[in-house]
Amino acid sequence: MKKLLLLFLFLLNVLSFSTMAQNRTITGRVTSAADGSALPGVSVVVKGTTIGASTDVEGRYQISVTGSPTLVFTFIGFTPREEAVGTRSTVDVRLAVDTKTIEEVVVVGYGSQEKREVTGSIASIKAEDIQNTPTPSFENALQGRTAGVLVEQQNGKVGQGIKVRVRGSSSVSAGNEPLYVLDGVPLTTSVPNANGAPTNPLADLNPNDIASIEVLKDAAAAAIYGSRAANGVVLITTKRGNSGDTKINVSYFTGFSKPTRKREFLNSAEYVELFREAAANSEERYGSDYGPAFLETRLRRYAAGATDPLTYDTDWQDEVFQDASVNQMDVSVAGGTEKTRFFTGLSYSNQEGILIENRFEKMSGRLNLDHQATERLSVGMNFSLTRTKNYRLSNDNAFSTPMQIVALPPITPAIDPRTKLVSGVLDPATGRPNTNYPLYYNPLLNAIDADFLTTVYRNFTNVYASYKIFNGLTFRSEFGLDLLNQNENAYYGRLTARNTGTPNGTGISAISQIANYNTNNFFNYNTNIADVHSIDVVLGMSYQESNQTTNYVEGQQFPSNAYRTIASAADITEGSSSGTDYSFLSYFTRVNYKFRDRYLLGLSGRVDGSSRFGNDSKYGFFPAASLGWILSEESFLANSNLINYLKLRGSYGITGNAEIPNAASLGLYSGDAGYGGTPGQRPTQIENPDLKWEETAQLDFGLEYGFWNGRLSGEIDYYIKKTDDLLLNVNVPGTSGYRTQLKNVGKLENKGFEFSLNSDNLVGDFKWSTNFNYSRNRNKITDLQGQIIEGGYLNRAVEGQPIGVFFGVEYAGVDPANGDAIYYLNTLNPDGSRNRETTSDYSSAERVVIGNPNPDYTLGLTNNFSFKGFDLSVLFQGVVGNEIYNGAGSYMSASASWFDNQTRDQLRRWQKPNDITDVPRAYLGYANGTDPSSRYISDGSYVRLKNLTVGYTLPTSFTQKFHLDKVRIYAIGLNLLTFTDYEGWDPEVNTDYLAGNISQGNDFYGAPQAKTFTFGINIGF
Repeated sequence: MKKLLLLFLFLLNVLSFSTMAQNRTITGRVTSAADGSALPGVSVVVKGTTIGASTDVEGRYQISVTGSPTLVFTFIGFTPREEAVGTRSTVDVRLAVDTKTIEEVVVVGYGSQEKREVTGSIASIKAEDIQNTPTPSFENALQGRTAGVLVEQQNGKVGQGIKVRVRGSSSVSAGNEPLYVLDGVPLTTSVPNANGAPTNPLADLNPNDIASIEVLKDAAAAAIYGSRAANGVVLITTKRGNSGDTKINVSYFTGFSKPTRKREFLNSAEYVELFREAAANSEERYGSDYGPAFLETRLRRYAAGATDPLTYDTDWQDEVFQDASVNQMDVSVAGGTEKTRFFTGLSYSNQEGILIENRFEKMSGRLNLDHQATERLSVGMNFSLTRTKNYRLSNDNAFSTPMQIVALPPITPAIDPRTKLVSGVLDPATGRPNTNYPLYYNPLLNAIDADFLTTVYRNFTNVYASYKIFNGLTFRSEFGLDLLNQNENAYYGRLTARNTGTPNGTGISAISQIANYNTNNFFNYNTNIADVHSIDVVLGMSYQESNQTTNYVEGQQFPSNAYRTIASAADITEGSSSGTDYSFLSYFTRVNYKFRDRYLLGLSGRVDGSSRFGNDSKYGFFPAASLGWILSEESFLANSNLINYLKLRGSYGITGNAEIPNAASLGLYSGDAGYGGTPGQRPTQIENPDLKWEETAQLDFGLEYGFWNGRLSGEIDYYIKKTDDLLLNVNVPGTSGYRTQLKNVGKLENKGFEFSLNSDNLVGDFKWSTNFNYSRNRNKITDLQGQIIEGGYLNRAVEGQPIGVFFGVEYAGVDPANGDAIYYLNTLNPDGSRNRETTSDYSSAERVVIGNPNPDYTLGLTNNFSFKGFDLSVLFQGVVGNEIYNGAGSYMSASASWFDNQTRDQLRRWQKPNDITDVPRAYLGYANGTDPSSRYISDGSYVRLKNLTVGYTLPTSFTQKFHLDKVRIYAIGLNLLTFTDYEGWDPEVNTDYLAGNISQGNDFYGAPQAKTFTFGINIGF
C-alpha cells in the first residue's frame, strides 16, 4: 500500500511539473521594422511542432510552450524570423520587408499596376526620398534620383520658379513643364504675378503628405493624358490611412543655411590701383575725358567725400548674404477600421533665404478619408488647405535686388557717415544705408524701407465614389478642384525714391484668383481567364475648366511709412482688371492584356477637345501601343541562378501640347480710349481658325533586369521624340495690321538614352545599397521654315541647332602687342569653312553658335548604409556639358570700363607688350572686350553633394518603455559640396526675369543655391 501511495505521489508530481511546463505562456508584439506599425495575422509557430498562434490587429500574440523552444515568425511580404525564447516570457519581434517577394505597385493614369507588368517607362519616387527635406517644394528632392528628369532652380531665392524637363524640351513657344496631377486633379502651375519673375505654385504642396511620385516619361505611360502629356506627367499620390492601430507621427527639424559660394571682388586698394591705371590708359589713348583728374573726383565722391579713397573698404557681399534659419514641424495621425480609414496632417515651416529680407513661410493641413459604405460602394475625399507667405525680392535685373550690390565700389561706406555721428564721433551701430554717395542705388535701402509680400491661399480637394457593379467591374466618379487665391502687396518707402522715382512712396496691390475644376468618370474591368489570360480595361471621360481673374492697382504719394495700403495713397496712378478661362473635354480608354504571366500588351487612346484651338481643330486623338515580354518567366530562364528578372518592352504613341494663351485662335479686340477720351476698341490679335494641337510622337525601347535574386537590378531606355506642328508666333505682312500670328509651324526632336542601376552591395546587419542613374538627351530643331527666334541675351531658336543655343561673336583673347580684345572673323570662305583670322573690330566678326545651355547628360548616385539602427545616405547629383552666359560680365568683369567693382580675375589684365592673358587692357570710359561674346560664356558642368543624411533609430526595447513605436534622430546636409569650373556664384542658375523655353542658361546677378544644415527628430506613437 505504501509503495502504491509513493508511486501515486511520484506520478502526481511528474504530472504537476509537466503541466506547469505546458502552461508556460509567451506573449509579445510583432511590428514592421520599416515604420514600427503593428502586423496583424503574423503566424507564430514553435519550431518543429504544430503549436502556433496568430497576431491580433495590434500585432500581439500569446502562445503556450514547454521548455526553451525557438519561435518562427512568418508573414507574407516579410522576411521570416526565428527567435530563441530562452527564459523570456515576453518576445517582441520586428519583421523586415522582403523586397524580393513583394511586387512593387506604381500609380498609372486612372489606376495602378504592378511594376513588372508595366509596358511604359515610369520612374517612381517614394515618400522616404522626399519627406523631411529642407526645401520649400518637393521637386527639389527629385534632383539626381530619376533618369530622364532634369530639375533646375532659377536661383537661390526661396519660393522662386523652378524648371523641370522630362526627356528634354518638346516645344519652342508652348509650355515645356510636365503635367502635374495630384490625386487625380490636374494642378495649376502658372500664376500671374506683379513683379514679373515667376514663383513656384507647387510649393503649396507639403512634401510630408506625399506617399509616392510617379513620372510618366514615354507615350505608352502618358498618352492616356493625351493633349497634356507631351512634356511628361508627374502623378502625386498623398498618404492614406490603414485599418488597425492609430499611428501618430511627429517630426521636427531646425537648421541654418549659407551661400554655396561667394565670388571674389576687388578690395579698396586693388580697386583704386586698377582704376588709376585705367584712367591713365584712357588719357594716353583717347584724351583727357576719362583721365586721372576725372577719376580722382569720382573716387572722392564714391568714398563719401573722404580725401583718401582708401578710407573705407566695404565687402558688399557680406552686407546682403546672411546665415539663414530653417524650421519645420509636422504632425500626422493615421488609422481606421475595416470600414473607415483616415490620414490627417498639419505642417508649419519657416525658411529664411540666404539674402536679406527673403523668407518663405508655409502652413498646411490635410484630411484624407476612405469609407466602405456597403460591400459594393466606397466613398472618400482628399482635402488640404495651405497658406504660404513669400517675402520676395526684386528681379535679378533690378538695381534694388540684393545681388546687384556687388556693383558698388568697395571704397564706398555701407552706412551714410552723416547719419551716424554721436557727439561728433562716427558710431557704426547707428545710421542708415548710404544713399547719397553710391555709384548706383543701394539695395540695403529696400531692406529697411520696402516690402514685397505674396500671400497664397490654396485648396486642393478631391471627392470620389466607387461602385462595384459586379465582380471585376467597377465605376468610379471623381470631382476635384484646385482653388488658388493670391494676394500681392508691395510698398516702397521714401528712402527708395532714387530707385522708384517717387518721393513719398509707391504701393502696389494685386489679386489673382484661379478656380480649376475637374471631373473624372470611368469604368474599370479586370478579369482572369483560366489563369492564362489577364485583362484590365479602363473607359471614361474627363472634363476640366479653369477660370482666372486678376486685379491690379497702384498708388503713390503716402503721408508716411505708417500708411502702406492703397487706401492711403494720394494719387491712384494705375489700375486694371482682367479675366480669362479655358476648358478641356476628354474621352479615354486603356486596355492591358497579359498572357501566361509573361506576354504583355498595352493599348490606350484619348480624344481631347480644347477651347484654345480653332473651331475646325478643337479635337485631337492621341493613341499609344506598347508590348512587353518577361523573358525570366520562360522555361529557358525560369531556373536561372543568375537572372531572376528580365523584361523587354517597346512603345509608340502620340501626345499633345496645348499650353498656349487662352483664346489663342480667336480674333480679339480690346477696349481703348479714342480721340478726346471717347471710348472705343481696337484689334489686338488676328484669328487663326485652323490652329491645332502641337503633337509629339515618341518611340521607346526598354530593358528591365534583375540579377542574383534582385541584388542587382535596373532599367535601360532608348527613345526618339519628334514634335510636329509647333505652335509659333509667325511674322505676317505689315499690311495685315498685325506683326505676328500664332500658327502651327516647324518641327523638333529629342533623342536620348537612360540607364539606371540598383544594387544591394552588402546584406545582413550591415547593409549597403547603391542607386545610379544616367541620362543623355540630344535636342534639335529640325524645321522653323527659315525663322530665327531671339531669346534673352544671346539665346536663339534656329534650325539645325538645339533650342536656346548661344549665338554671337567668338572671343579670341587679347592682342599681345597692344592689349586690345580680339575676335575671330568667322566669315565664310569660298569652300564653306570659317575664316579663323582675328580682328579687333567687333562689328567685323560674324555671329556663330558659341555655346549650348542644354546639358549633354545628367547623373545621380545614391549610396545608402545602415547598421543596427544607424543609417547614412549620400546623394551626388550632376549636370554635364552645358554652357552659361554671364550677362553681368560686361559690368563686373569689364576691364574697368566703368566704376562697377570688378571680379578679381581682372587683375591679370594686359599691362605691357608681349603680356599673354585673356583680360584686355583697362580703359576707363571705353569698352575693350565688353561687348556680348563668348568671353562671358563658361562651362556650367557641375557635380554636387546634394544630400547627406545621417540618422539613428533608437532600439525598440528602449522606446517601448515610453510607449513609443519609433524614435529617429537625424542630421541632413544639403548642397554641401559643389565641384565645378563655373566662374560665377553657382552653376545651377537661370536668371529669373528672362527664364523661358529659349532664354535659358543665363546668369545676371543670380543668387547662389543655399547650403543647408538641419537637425531633426521623428517620433512615432
